Amino acid sequence: MPLELYLAFVAASAVVLVIPGPTVMLLISRGLADGKKNVLPLVAGVTLGDLTAITLSMLGLGALLAASAALFTVVKWIGAVYLVWLGVKMLREKGGALAVDPLAAKKARFAQAFCVTVLNPKSIMFFIAFLPQFVSHSHPVAPQLVLLGATFTVLAAVNAYMYAALAARAGGRLSDPRFVGVIRKAGGGVLVGAGLLTAAMRRAG
Repeated sequence: MPLELYLAFVAASAVVLVIPGPTVMLLISRGLADGKKNVLPLVAGVTLGDLTAITLSMLGLGALLAASAALFTVVKWIGAVYLVWLGVKMLREKGGALAVDPLAAKKARFAQAFCVTVLNPKSIMFFIAFLPQFVSHSHPVAPQLVLLGATFTVLAAVNAYMYAALAARAGGRLSDPRFVGVIRKAGGGVLVGAGLLTAAMRRAG
């Protein structure tokens, strides 16, 4: 793969990743509400979710989602309902909920980040449309796709960490329990909104 083509992919991926979507909304909401204790589980969930979405795209699910309106709608509604459920759950959280079982909280944040990332049908369709644009046909295709997929996953992990860590730092400075409650409610509202936006999402074409 030509170096200039790879660097162009890195630059394009960085731009794509910083644009807020459902995953970024989750990272910010949970980072503000939880503080730094659950940043790494969130990042790990996003990373595995992106890696799974890329793998599914390479296996052809992206093309299937693009071709099948019914399948796209099913995946879309699963993701939308899950986001709304997370938002409502966050709205109902009490201040000390995370202190009861820290390990369970970390597992829950990992699972939430993974599910929100992988249950976005646009992500899978995006990868199948995005990655081939940076493949050189004068070189073997499969190794290039693996390299591009791995690079995007690493960039996604860095991006997720930055969003979650910055939100956690901001949230950690706001120790007033009443204000933390407001943050949780705002975060829950954002997730519900992200779910509604996901439900309104349409297939391209």
